[in-house]
Amino acid sequence: MIEELYIGRLLEFLEEDAYPEDITSKFLSGVRGRGLVRYKDEDNGVLAGIKFIVPFLRHLGFEVNNSMSDGSQMRRGDVVLSFTGPADKLLAVERLVLNFIARLSGIATVTRVMVNLARSVNPTVRVAGTRKTTPGLRAFEKYAIEVGGGDPHRFNLADAVLIKDNHISLYGDLEGLVRLVKSRVSFTKKVQVEVSNYEDAIRAYRAGADALLLDNMKPSEIVPIVNELKGRVIIEASGGITPDNVVDYARTGVDVISSGYITHSSRWLDFSMDVERLT
Repeated sequence: MIEELYIGRLLEFLEEDAYPEDITSKFLSGVRGRGLVRYKDEDNGVLAGIKFIVPFLRHLGFEVNNSMSDGSQMRRGDVVLSFTGPADKLLAVERLVLNFIARLSGIATVTRVMVNLARSVNPTVRVAGTRKTTPGLRAFEKYAIEVGGGDPHRFNLADAVLIKDNHISLYGDLEGLVRLVKSRVSFTKKVQVEVSNYEDAIRAYRAGADALLLDNMKPSEIVPIVNELKGRVIIEASGGITPDNVVDYARTGVDVISSGYITHSSRWLDFSMDVERLT
């Protein structure tokens, strides 16, 4: 059932490119071919997206001859996927396959980089994504974060309570809002509070917060909070964290580092598809 839902979403993406018809490739009707998807980047990368693309191609009637697994380390020239079928259909899906794998592999790769950097100084820290995802691609991009060794964080607003600065401004009372939410929300949901200074972090903890999100704070500002509350509450650092400074934040001893960079600034990796005529 879940697989069918993902296939349905990919069919919608294909419609963008192939509806009402491919006015060039239709003249190849009757020819069969094989598509070879190759990794072209100079730098090594982490593959992601095969989990969805292979069932999708089979749904369309293609024979998948070979594929690397998600999470595999790729080197320039690697054939990550090969599939066989009618030439007109082969070329109709080419761009979707390449775009999809390039996008997800880019996310998985930068996630792996940030996880390795952070854990070199803080072996237990989690590197998480955010909801700064491409509309329509969230489930896929969150999956790519997991492939890279990261934590997907909230998938949507129903996943966990996150009391942000705007909630507090509108309610007018940090402690009062935390207590209200704690008294009414399901016991299955953690309650996290976004703060931007030491004083508010202590207030939120004392009001009953399960987790703190330290928003746009410098590492030097985070250390006193970690020293005071480590082990009592989940401590997350967020805001402007990239591969260039993730080590500095990991050294503070926080439990979680979340970064929108993973999805909004990761570059697409470079893939191409070569074709071979079979008949």
